[in-house]
Amino acid sequence: MTPEQLRVLISDDDPMIRDALRDVLEAEPDIAVVAVAGDADEAIALAEQHSPAVAVLDVRMPGGGGPRAAREIRVRSPHTRILAFSAYDDSGTVAEMTRAGIVEYLLKGAPNTEIVAAVRRVGTR
Repeated sequence: MTPEQLRVLISDDDPMIRDALRDVLEAEPDIAVVAVAGDADEAIALAEQHSPAVAVLDVRMPGGGGPRAAREIRVRSPHTRILAFSAYDDSGTVAEMTRAGIVEYLLKGAPNTEIVAAVRRVGTR
């Protein structure tokens, strides 16, 4: 990892999603995945430990889900910006994550180029 790389935390309860996201992001020379979590509690602890620039959070995961993780990460790692990554696109879910402090909301199934672009956008805000 180099100092100019964008430091990213990934949190999703599905190991296949975690691995796919890590592979997509680590293929980019300007992005470094510094931690990977499987639930909200782990995401919060790892964000506090690693202070990533971006946390990519699944909305529905054990431990209170993305909304709880987002709120806690904003308190414990205030410089970390949050990208919600979810299969749910209903207005209630998006509104809940927005209230929790996300910067951007991205649907699972988005092309890899869109995922990378979203992480970069969130990391530079």
